[in-house]
Amino acid sequence: MRPLLCAPGIAALTALAALTVLPAATPALADGGTPSAFTLEDPRIKESSGLAASRTHPGVYWTHNDSDDGPYVYAVDSRTGRTVATVTLSGIDPRDVEAISIGPDGNVYVGDIGDNLGGSWPKVWIYRFAEPKELKDVTVTPVRYAVQYEGGPRDAESLMVHPKTGRVYIASKHRSGGGLFAGPEKLSASGTNVFRRVADLKLWATDGAFSPDGTRLVVRSYFDVREYRWEDGRPKEIGRPNVPLQRQGESVTFTPDGRTLMYGTEGVRSQVSPVPLDGDLLPDHAEKARADDRNGQSQSGLGDGGGDGLNRNLAIGAGTFAVATLLVVSLRRLLRRR
Repeated sequence: MRPLLCAPGIAALTALAALTVLPAATPALADGGTPSAFTLEDPRIKESSGLAASRTHPGVYWTHNDSDDGPYVYAVDSRTGRTVATVTLSGIDPRDVEAISIGPDGNVYVGDIGDNLGGSWPKVWIYRFAEPKELKDVTVTPVRYAVQYEGGPRDAESLMVHPKTGRVYIASKHRSGGGLFAGPEKLSASGTNVFRRVADLKLWATDGAFSPDGTRLVVRSYFDVREYRWEDGRPKEIGRPNVPLQRQGESVTFTPDGRTLMYGTEGVRSQVSPVPLDGDLLPDHAEKARADDRNGQSQSGLGDGGGDGLNRNLAIGAGTFAVATLLVVSLRRLLRRR
């Protein structure tokens, strides 16, 4: 009888006490995961030079080739890496397309702004078309905007449309650091739009993007990236997010929730790589959403009684464990006496 009463009995009581305590110690759920990397499977996309997350189609990214491809923009499904739509820009003979961005008006802006001759073109161009509601091959006639820079021609590969104001910005490209140029409050399709320098940038810019809430600007180079807080139409540098090692880093964009940067590079079957943001690098809206998620998960783990409920569960579990321990000790003493 002693083995029956002592071994199994004590084990059962100890297990009972442990089970009583476990539910109160269950951890909260973790934050949402980072998007996966994906490969551009379309053999036509050999020199992906710009990247923009769709506002209309979740998981879809718009991209385009560098020079010598033609007037094409591709919609790529990040879940498969396959092209799900090709937009042909009618009446356009692109010279050096380098950037793409989506504005608050739901339009896609394509920057024919590259100048590999070191800044010799007297004018460059921006093309605008409405993001298609349906993903299929289509031909569109875009609005054309002629662009000149204050102070003369510039080479550039970065075009960013602010998601709140709709103002268009271009970052010039120079080894020793370029500049950030702001277009007029509203672009004109009938005249020449003069872009004026509003800030200096300390990197050789190959692409840039605003966060979805407009509170952050990120600009990348081949091997570096800078992030800025956007205040009163000016950038204030706040840090350097991580950047993946890529053969020729050409593009960057925020995911629609603002929590992750997606980096692209040139080459056949090139990969788009995610890098999550944290701390002050998170856009304001994304940081608030993350805090709300954490608070919601914390509350969901508390039961109906919130913090008081957690304390009550812990007290009950501790009391149960104490009673079980006392019972085990009593049984041992009783058996010794026998």
